[in-house]
Amino acid sequence: MFTGLIEEIGKISKITKGNNSYQFSIQAKTILDDLKVGDSVATNGACLTVISKNETQFTVDIMTETVKRTNFSQLKLGDFVNLERALCLSDRLGGHLVSGHIDGTGKISSIKKEDIATIFSIEASKELLDQILNKGSVAIDGISLTIIAVGDKEFQVSIIPHTSQETTLLKKQIGDFVNLETDMIGKYVLRFLNTNKKENLNTAKTSKINMNFLTENGYL
Repeated sequence: MFTGLIEEIGKISKITKGNNSYQFSIQAKTILDDLKVGDSVATNGACLTVISKNETQFTVDIMTETVKRTNFSQLKLGDFVNLERALCLSDRLGGHLVSGHIDGTGKISSIKKEDIATIFSIEASKELLDQILNKGSVAIDGISLTIIAVGDKEFQVSIIPHTSQETTLLKKQIGDFVNLETDMIGKYVLRFLNTNKKENLNTAKTSKINMNFLTENGYL
């Protein structure tokens, strides 16, 4: 479990490609202090397991399912990534609960300055937009952000200068893809509502109460 508060920006130092998988080596400093083999690191928001490390970098495997749902296949040697170690139970939860399981990708459609803030508009699929709520939370490349507007095809977030300095977002350009994890609670609520809707429809289909029943029993 993570918070979406980025600890450090890492740099991809090695990429090994399998048939449908990847292995990344990532240079870092801060998070290496107490990082161990087997630990989880949110890398651009995706929960990855450390398989080896030394004084300057750590290595992670990226399986096929993760490749399908993320922007990892588009990353290159020397690219920067957002890093966060797993949450300790004693930590303050300054962001929001982030699982590190990416729901899909979004495409940056516009970037504009508004006083001290930078507004990002991000196109996403209807499936993801259905899980996004105005003033709710979303993790973009692992960064916990508040949604300021939601439309039919895109949503917007506002980035303060501190977030700009501590993450990779301002290194992005229009047309770039970012990893998205929608709000965990929102996903469960949506699933619950859809399940109830299906059950209600099935109940209606199998119900014996119809116009003939009402007529035969004197209700009409």
